[in-house]
Amino acid sequence: MDVAVLMNVLVVNAGSSSLKLSVLGEGDEVLAQRHVERWEGGDVELPDDVPEIHAVGHRVVHGGPDLTEPVRLDDEIRAEIGRLTDLAPLHQPRALAGIDAMMGLLPDVPQVACFDTAFHATLPPVASTYPLPAEWRRRWRLRRYGFHGLSHAYAARRAVALAGGGSGGGSRAGGGSRVVTCHLGAGCSLAAVRDGRSVDTTMGFTPLGGLVMATRSGDLDPGLLVWLLRDRLELDDLDDGLEHGSGLSGVGGRADLRDLRQAASDGDGDARLAIEVFVHRLRQGVAAMVASLGGVDVVVFTGGIGEHDADVRADTLRGLGFLDVELDDARNASVDGDGRVSADQSTVDAWVVEAREDVEIAHGVRRLLG
Repeated sequence: MDVAVLMNVLVVNAGSSSLKLSVLGEGDEVLAQRHVERWEGGDVELPDDVPEIHAVGHRVVHGGPDLTEPVRLDDEIRAEIGRLTDLAPLHQPRALAGIDAMMGLLPDVPQVACFDTAFHATLPPVASTYPLPAEWRRRWRLRRYGFHGLSHAYAARRAVALAGGGSGGGSRAGGGSRVVTCHLGAGCSLAAVRDGRSVDTTMGFTPLGGLVMATRSGDLDPGLLVWLLRDRLELDDLDDGLEHGSGLSGVGGRADLRDLRQAASDGDGDARLAIEVFVHRLRQGVAAMVASLGGVDVVVFTGGIGEHDADVRADTLRGLGFLDVELDDARNASVDGDGRVSADQSTVDAWVVEAREDVEIAHGVRRLLG
């Protein structure tokens, strides 16, 4: 057996405010883990009873135009990651802090950076090109990068394997090659995946674009932003409002969809509107991804909202009945972990897949070092 398969890989997933550590062994079994809810980028403690670690894999949100594959970390690569901080200001500094911490703790262990943008490096020019002045695009390398790629890649591959295996019974999709993956959490994005390759996505140059999110606006009319910047808002105030005061929070006053549902049930009209706007944009986005694929075989939900909010799944799929996807209400209400939520007779499969960025990172590390 390839020694790479036998590697114990420590996966470091540094979020904007949290840190997840997990050690994956043979067969992607989790051998040890630690989750720090409030991590400010300081010291790191390894999980208890940690086994021997053969390699470390780091999740990095932005790889820019050049870092499009897992890459072994050294001073030059670390510097390049740092130069991309202004494109992902919430996440990039934390990834660097995680890298520095692990380089100090495990200086003799090979360390690999895996990028959320890398999965979308396969976008064709028609999907990645912004219709902006050519000089701007050349000078600043402006393009659609896309994000959540580690999650999209795993979810698409896992769902196709499940659908092709007939789990849940009666699949007509048969593990087809056209997949729309819906990563729905505090950050949200969609991807159109054909034969395992990303061909379109909703996020763009930064993680601010695309769907409505917890505190981020998603897509807006650029003319509106220009109007606000003309003697109405300072640049920093606009930046803060779009990143931290918009989305569900901006419309409904709450960033958590669970809190919004409770408020809506208590008669809060703004909370109800926030949920409706969220689902409306989500349906639009799924339909757009289907158009990019020329059809769809499988729709996948992953991430905190995607995995745990049955109403979001139901409201989204019921609004897409023209795609011949039929929901099974009982499956949708009871699914736990990976599971099919479409009916047996549905032409298009719909699945919930547990988010496993750690598995995707470990695979990337093993491919590189093996």
